[in-house]
Parts: sequence; C-alpha cells; structure tokens
Amino acid sequence: MKVVAFAALLVGLAPAPIFGQGQAGQRTVVFDSISVEGVQRLTRETVILRANVPLGTPVGFRDIQNAIDMLYATGQISDLQMFQTSGAGKNILVIAVTERPMLARWAVRGPKQISERKVRGRVKLLEGRPYDPAVAAAARSAIDSLYKQSGYYTAKIGLRTITQDDGSIAVFYDVEEGRRVTLSEIIIEKNDAFSDSEVAGKMSSGTEGFWWWKKGEYSEDVLDADIRSQLPEFYGSEGYIDFHVQSDTLIVDEETGKGSLLLSVSEGNRYEVGSFEIRGNHYFSTEQLEQVYPFRNTDAAAFSARAIAPSRRQFDRDKWDAATEQVSQFYSNSGYIYARVNQSIDRRTTPDGRNVVDLKWDIVEGSPAIVNKVIIRGNNVTHEDVIRRAIIVVPGDLFRQDAFIQSYQNLSNLGFFEQPLPIPQTSPSNNQGDIDVIFTVIEKHTGNVNFGASVGQGIGVGGFIGLDEPNLFGRGKHIQFQWQFGRNISDFNITYTDPSLRGGLISTTLSAHSSRLRFTVADLGRITSRGLSVQFGFPILSSRNTRLQTSYSIEQSEFNSPTLSSRFTCGSCILSTAGLGIVRDTRIGLPFPVAGTMHQIRVTQNGGPLGGSGNFRRGTVEGRWYAPLGRIGGTGQLGSEGIQLVLGMKSQSGFVWGNIGPHFRQLFSMGGTQFGIPLRGYEEFSITPLGFDAGASSFRANTVNAFGASYFQSTAEIGARFSSQLYLNTFFDAGNVWARPSQFNPTRLFRGAGIGVSLMSPLGPIGLDYAYGFDRRDLLGNSDPGWKLHFKLGNFF
Repeated sequence: MKVVAFAALLVGLAPAPIFGQGQAGQRTVVFDSISVEGVQRLTRETVILRANVPLGTPVGFRDIQNAIDMLYATGQISDLQMFQTSGAGKNILVIAVTERPMLARWAVRGPKQISERKVRGRVKLLEGRPYDPAVAAAARSAIDSLYKQSGYYTAKIGLRTITQDDGSIAVFYDVEEGRRVTLSEIIIEKNDAFSDSEVAGKMSSGTEGFWWWKKGEYSEDVLDADIRSQLPEFYGSEGYIDFHVQSDTLIVDEETGKGSLLLSVSEGNRYEVGSFEIRGNHYFSTEQLEQVYPFRNTDAAAFSARAIAPSRRQFDRDKWDAATEQVSQFYSNSGYIYARVNQSIDRRTTPDGRNVVDLKWDIVEGSPAIVNKVIIRGNNVTHEDVIRRAIIVVPGDLFRQDAFIQSYQNLSNLGFFEQPLPIPQTSPSNNQGDIDVIFTVIEKHTGNVNFGASVGQGIGVGGFIGLDEPNLFGRGKHIQFQWQFGRNISDFNITYTDPSLRGGLISTTLSAHSSRLRFTVADLGRITSRGLSVQFGFPILSSRNTRLQTSYSIEQSEFNSPTLSSRFTCGSCILSTAGLGIVRDTRIGLPFPVAGTMHQIRVTQNGGPLGGSGNFRRGTVEGRWYAPLGRIGGTGQLGSEGIQLVLGMKSQSGFVWGNIGPHFRQLFSMGGTQFGIPLRGYEEFSITPLGFDAGASSFRANTVNAFGASYFQSTAEIGARFSSQLYLNTFFDAGNVWARPSQFNPTRLFRGAGIGVSLMSPLGPIGLDYAYGFDRRDLLGNSDPGWKLHFKLGNFF
C-alpha cells in the first residue's frame, strides 16, 4: 500500500503546476494546510505530528516518503492515502487513513502431544493492541516449525480471524497434530567403510522396531546432534577425520506417517598416525608429556628427544582430543591456568600412498597464577573459620584447578548451605596474573526438631522426640539428641561432635545413652543399659581425608530375665572398651555420594585388662565405592550437574574373638534396616547363625542365638541423585552371620533386591525401601520368597 499511495500522490500532483523546481531540479509543492480523514482512535493532531510535513515551505519526494514511513511505523494503520486538493486558493494535503482493528483475544486449540504452553510461547500477539496480520502469520509459521522439529510433519495449523460486533478481532490457531513421523528406514549413501546398519547404529535417531522402546520417533533436534557430533565422532575415532554429512532428506508418507531418512555422507580418507612433536614446554619435560600421548610406540627406541617416529597406528580423534585436554589439566593443576595447549593435525600422503597425520602440541605456558586472596561471601550464620577449613585453596599458593574443584566439593559436603552452591569465581588481583578466589554461599536452615507418636514395631504405643543440629552456633559442631519411648522401649541418646577441637585438626565426639528394652518373645526379657563414650580423631600426615581414631567407652547393663540372669552371673555388668581405627573418606556429594570412596577399619579391646566383665576383641572393616555413570540434563559443570547417575558398591565384615560374657549385644544381628546389619527384604533379626528364622517379627529377636560372632554384608546399587535432598536407587543386597569367626563363608549368603527412595526432610533423613527376599523360608522350612517394605528414620546406611 505504501507504493500505491505514494504513486497516487505523484499522479495527483504532477498535472497541477504546483510543484516548482527546487534545488537540484527536485519537484516541490507548498502546502497551506493538512486535512486528516478516517481517524477514530487516533487524533488529528497525532497524525499530523507523526507525518511531520512542513507547511508554507517547499515539500519534495523525500518529505512525503518519510511521512508515509512514520505513519505506518505507529502500527495503528492498515491503509494510507495522501493526495492534494485545493480550496479558497489554498493547497491542502489530505491524509486518509484506515486504522487497524483492535485484537480482543487470541487462543490456541488442539495441542495434545506438545504442551499448549509451549505452543502459545510461539505466538507474539498482544491483546488490547492493534491487530497485525503479519505478526499473526509469523506465529502460525513458528507453530508449524515447532511441530516439524518434534517430528509432526503432517501437522496442520489453521489461522482464523473473527470480527466481533464492536469491530475488534478474535484470532484462533486451530492445530491438527496428525501422526508423529516414525522412521521406517535409514538409508546411507556414499558410505564405503561402514555398512548402513553400522552407521545408523551410532545415531540417536533410530527406526521403529519390535521392542516398545524402539519407537523410531523422528526429531530434527536429535538428527542435528547426530549430524554435528555423533557421526563425526564415530568416524573420527576410526581415522576418518574429514567425514561430514553432505545432505539429509526426510521422505514422509502423509497417510501412514512413516518416514525414510536419507543421509548422503562424505567419508574422506582414513588416516594413520605420522610423526608427533611437542614445542614450547618448559615446566613439564617432553618425556613427561609423551607419557600422555595416546599413540606412542611401546618401543622406547622409537622415541626421540623432540619427536616420535610414525607408529603405523590408526588415528583416533577422540583419544587425541582427550590427551590434549589431559595436558591442559596438568598445567591447570600446577598453577598455569593461562596455559594454552594448541593441537595441530597436518595431513599428508607418504610416497607409498598412505594417508597420515603429523601431530603437534604447541604449548604457550605463560606465567603461573598465584592466589592472592580467598574471599568468602554470604555466610551470615556459619563462622568463616568453619568454611576455611573446608577450602584447600590457600593464599600465596599456586592456583590449582583440582584444589579449586575439591574446595567446592568440600563446601557442598558440609551440608550447611543451599544446593547447588554458586560456582566460585576468580578475578585478577594485579597485572602479574595473580588472582583472587571468591566463594559465595547461601545459608540454609540446618537443624531440625522432630517428634511424633508411633504404634507397633515392637515398642507398643509410644513416641519419639529428637533434635539434630549439625552446625551448632554456626561453628560446625554437631549435637544430636533422641528419646524414643513406649511400652517396650525407653531409649535416650545424646551425642556432641566437635570437628575442630580448639580450632585445630583434632576432632572429638562425646556421647551418652540410657536405654530400656523389653523383648516380648522368647528368653530376652528386659535389658537396661547406660553408658558414656569419648572419641578423638587425629589427621594422618596432615591429611584432610584420613584420620586415626581412638576411643574409650564404659557401659553398665542389667538383665531382668530369669533366663538371662541365670545365664549371666553378674547382676550389674560393666563393659569397658578401648578402640583404635583408621578412616579414609574421599566421597563427594554427601549425603548421597556420586564419586569417591570410604574405607574404615576399627578394632576394640573389651574387658580383660580394662576391667569389667568379659574379655574379647571386636574388629570391623568397611568399604564404600562410588563411580559416576552419567547424567540427565545439566551441563556437567560445577553447579549444573543435572540428575546424576551413580554406581555404588559397599562391603562390610565384622569379627568377635574371646569371651563376650554377658555382652551378647556386641555380637552381630542382621535383617531389616532399623537394628543391626541391614539386609533388605527380610525381617529384623531374621538372619541368624542357624539360618533364616521365619518366626522373627519386626524389631524382635527370638533368642540370644540370633546374634553371631562374624558377618559379611555387601550391596550394589544404581542410583539417581536428583539433588542433595532426593535420591532414588535400585539395589541388590547379600549377607549372612555366623556363630564363630572360623565359620565365616561369604559364598553362602541371603539375597535381596529392590528399589528405594531417600530424602532429607524437616524431620531428618527418611528412607523407604521395597525389597524382595529371595531366600526366605516359611515355618516348615519351605522356600517362601516375598516382598518387604522397610521404613527408616535417621542416618542412611
């Protein structure tokens, strides 16, 4: 309309001898006034002001063109005409406008497979504003593109406008999704090195198949990832570093929704490894860096001082990139954070016709970065010295990337701050390349008070009251109090832990307990005990992860049972215990670890030269190992890990030698999750040295014979860590107890498997497991496997 209106103006004005000859031969006209027609919402003054056509002075072509542009730019006008008229001897410029109707509302109808919210996000129309058909049409195209990206190539997007009684417009997008395109075949053209099935097998895009997970659904985003990364990586690992996809074509049958994907590829030449050279390295020797080179010849004679002779090995791009990244990590972990490792790949053809690549690392080391300051922000509760004990980046030291990451993980393990922690920042502190390291934390509520009532579970009607504060007074000290009471139980425990006694590296734990347990079956009767214990932890060789633990405890027990009183001659039995242990813990991501290990060995002397009843030794050993399997979502960088998948393994054993006297509870019991050694899928105390006890019920031990002098238990699990608050897993447990250490036989185990969920709640850690016991028996000794639901409130095992 712009061109038509302006052409009409020229035609209307040209015959009239009003345009004179202005400067440079430009035709002009002088207007005496301006008339505006057709306005409803707009005012006459607004139109004249936006047109900005001067009166009483010559007006030329550019003035009229600018006026048209400015009026259309308001977004209020759908049609515009400008022409000249005269009256009373005056030249009048007439501006006739047609205003756009107002958009009253718009809606999307029909989305099912793609969320309506996502579809609506492609529409940029604004209600209560003038309706722009171009914007509406663009939204229709955007919705159509969205469906095509998701594989709905037969989707139809309709655009309807309805003029309402008041002249406003209502817009409706009608979506007919149709079938999602499923790939029936993937055809590869120009591939000689690998078959169609081999190439297609390396793609995330796949054809539909017999199994339910082989849906063959087509997605442009998935195909784009295949073309840009997965296929080049596959070919690159086989030596075809020039591979690329020349074209991709999708042929869709609109009736069936089936599609054929046609990829035309260019494989290029397959390359072998030629020579290798390292230049620019000073901090690390050439010999050190050559150890990382993935294609090195094992024959030491093949190595020279500066270059490695050809190895006649196939080039693998993935290995080459990984080795380059490893060298970069070497420099980062040694303070050279500004170092650059530039890799080069030079292609050539040998006289005998082989295609080889000559490899080179050009290293620009730069100067090492020194940590000037370590700055902590956001801690308004936790004292700074508590945080600094977790940070191993030290002012005045070389900045090391591994120490930087370990400090971040240590802060996360404290459990005092919101997760994930903000990513630490570095900033230059001077022009020498030194840096300041800034850790930012967000405090969270750490303590919890829990109380409630309970029934069953061997305690009758009762309740519990508890307090758990792991960051007492912001000093990182841990106090835990728990009182559980009921008809058959009264159990009081209080524990205080100081991880840094007087600000040093020695840790201290003090605990006291008083309990009364009344067993409702068999010959155990009522047992009352009270005791105190103290433990000190000392770092070994100043290690933050390895500690030597020494402990002493004393406990008094009384038996109110004719059977136990006659069996154990002491009326008030004293247990005096001294212990020594070593713990090494490198786990990260607590309370749900995603990597690292924990090893623990502990030996105690009970009674004998320490006084009290009994004279026996007790030893336990435990190992836990965690390895990341991958992640879902996130970027994998600090603070953006997404859902982390982890493989976990745990094994533990224990042995008791000597005369235990009346302290049978220092032996080992197994089954369930609440007491003793956990074995899910079985009742508490049901795994005994005599085999499976079908008569055991929740939280009840039939006899003293349920306890053994040795045990073994192992768990394997695959878990999904959603956050520091939620963890899901599937597991396999196996374990057994034996009457004597000499009977220890880890090849004869009771097995259980199931699924579980663990979360950190305001009441503390809560675990729920549903497990299947494979080796359960009924009262007649017949095989009776089955499911068991376990609930645990307290620390996770």
